[in-house]
Order: sequence, then C-alpha cells, then structure tokens
Amino acid sequence: MLDTSREPVPASAESVPAADPPVDEPRGCLFALSQPPLMIFLAVIGALLLMAALHDLYVL
Repeated sequence: MLDTSREPVPASAESVPAADPPVDEPRGCLFALSQPPLMIFLAVIGALLLMAALHDLYVL
C-alpha cells in the first residue's frame, strides 16, 4: 500500500529500521459465503422457510 501520511521523510534511510513484511488482509463476507458448509446450512434454512410459506398458502 502506498504511504500517504503527511509526516516528514527521515533524512537518511539507514536510520529507519526495516519495515515488517505485509500481513494478510482479513477475509470478508464473500469469502465466508463461498464455504460449502455455510451454503448448505443457508440452503436448508431457505428450504424450510419455503416449505412453511407454501404450507401457509395452500394448506391453511
């Protein structure tokens, strides 16, 4: 990532310690939705809601 801070640049690069290697960015919601167990769980919940709605429409 680019350094966009407005701090003054040090006079010599030798006095600055080496920067830590970049850490991995946290994974977001789209990564979580790509997991098969979560998708199976959501599909089961969706199917149960659909069955309940159809039961309310046509049976009751």
